[in-house]
Amino acid sequence: MSERQTLSYLQKRFEAARIQPQTRFGQNFLVDLNLVELIAKTAQLGPRDVVLEVGTGMGSLTALLAAQAGHVVTVEIDHYLAPLARQEFESLGNVTLLEQDALQNKNRLHPTVVETLQERVAAIAGGRLKLVANLPYNVATPILSNLLKIQPWPNRMVATIQRELAERIVAKPRSKDYSALSIWMQSQCRAEIVRVMPPSVFWPQPKVDSAILDIRPQKVLRDRIEDREHFHTLVRNIFLHRRKFLRSALCSAVKGQLDKSDVDELLAAMELDAQVRAEQLSPEQIIELAELVRRRANAQ
Repeated sequence: MSERQTLSYLQKRFEAARIQPQTRFGQNFLVDLNLVELIAKTAQLGPRDVVLEVGTGMGSLTALLAAQAGHVVTVEIDHYLAPLARQEFESLGNVTLLEQDALQNKNRLHPTVVETLQERVAAIAGGRLKLVANLPYNVATPILSNLLKIQPWPNRMVATIQRELAERIVAKPRSKDYSALSIWMQSQCRAEIVRVMPPSVFWPQPKVDSAILDIRPQKVLRDRIEDREHFHTLVRNIFLHRRKFLRSALCSAVKGQLDKSDVDELLAAMELDAQVRAEQLSPEQIIELAELVRRRANAQ
């Protein structure tokens, strides 16, 4: 791998261009070359893969991905940084750089990004989508969450994110980190933390530890959920006040759809105690509860 991601190289390039890393874009560049290579290696890329990279940076990871994948769609919001990145991989014919926000809003990827990915995946026989990225901290949650809502559904997601977020995604029931995000991800994916990284491997150094997270979406898990949009909304709503008893949280979440007697019947059907909390339920139990709610609401 070239020197293009070393600290000295980045600093020289930024100085020559008279720009600085932008905090508002969550720019922290990974300057440990071994870790850059570990990210790409974990993704197990091949010629069938179309890679989405959010946060192009200087293009060093982009170039590494392009050498292994069928095509790379890389997204950079910083219009001062994007031209520098383009110079790094301008000779590569399998990279598409989008100079824009990857998100339309916190609940949706930008349509241009989705359409570009769809076109590129369709152009490759047996094409499949993978996310491989050093994700800016400020967009990591919506990027990972919303990728599970699109078609083509991702085959794999390997990303560097804030350690605290990684621990929330893999958290177990009854733990302090278990949340709506834990359930949304675990209900459809297998996830594990590959490596925890100190601030010193980034420039500028963040104030927190980071982690490489390997997320493997599983169709067999996804297919258990009849209506994923309904499921996602219900999970978020019952975790708005995570310390509430589930009955109270669920009554608030389904207000206008079901009454309290309906909620009591559903909890009884699942043999759940009236004083159980949402954070005590497994993803499988939440899936079952959401489906019971959906069916009862549709029958009204």
